[in-house]
Amino acid sequence: MKARVTVMLKNGVLDPQGEAVRSALGNLGFAGVEGVRQGKLIELDLADGTSEADINDMCEKLLANTVIESYSVELA
Repeated sequence: MKARVTVMLKNGVLDPQGEAVRSALGNLGFAGVEGVRQGKLIELDLADGTSEADINDMCEKLLANTVIESYSVELA
């Protein structure tokens, strides 16, 4: 079984990497990019029988800093 975990900074948390990307795109001539939020995608190869609760526990304990980040899980 595979799972994809997407981790993003919560709204209201400053995203300096996203701002750097937005600025660089503007400098390269890509007009109209008003905002960029950068996150991370984590793909997990899991043993059959791993529950979504187990995956959420992984996220809460290691994969996401839930104080400033939110996450979503997609099972494939």
